[in-house]
Amino acid sequence: MNRSDAEILWDVARVLARDAADVSRRAGNPPPDLPPLLFFTDPDRTPRPWETAAGLPAGSGVVFRAFGAIDARETALRLRDATARHGIRLLVGLDAGLAETVGADGVHLPERALDQAPALAAARPDWRITGAAHSSETLSRVTGLHAAVLSPVFTAGGASAAKRALNPQRFKAWVGGAPVPVYALGGIDGSNARTLIGSGACGLAGVSAIRAAFGPD
Repeated sequence: MNRSDAEILWDVARVLARDAADVSRRAGNPPPDLPPLLFFTDPDRTPRPWETAAGLPAGSGVVFRAFGAIDARETALRLRDATARHGIRLLVGLDAGLAETVGADGVHLPERALDQAPALAAARPDWRITGAAHSSETLSRVTGLHAAVLSPVFTAGGASAAKRALNPQRFKAWVGGAPVPVYALGGIDGSNARTLIGSGACGLAGVSAIRAAFGPD
């Protein structure tokens, strides 16, 4: 665990969550019950994600993305065990059936599947449902989600490597028109996380940086 980066990411995530809750209260709405920090798994970039999950602060969240891996069920069960023991929420990417099987706390939808959100929300009001967005148009039209995850804020790896980084200014402008709380994802680490304070984000999300900060040494 990189304690310095871990402390920065967690502190910034909590500031963002607190500020988002204050905005909701001033608007007369209940504060969103969402994890301040989301760890997104990736079969290539986050091997043994249950070990990173075990190092996250209580109250964080994990989004398990199997991407067709043959050991998806086994990994999801390991993650459910680790997250349950450490007070962390588990969302399963796209696969509602797998989420049911392992007793997850909700589902995360890729942008191509956002149309599933209203039906999932109606069928499972106890779940938290998040979804990916990569454009202001998509973000402004989301329905049925508890939160959107907007990326990439900074130059990122993985599937977002070819996408143009938003930068904090554009991110803030897009978040201002969103109908739901919005997480910041993409290239965020201890060196740039503080630049997102005041952006309107409800929390931080990450892949490699969170693994590096909270995973085992």
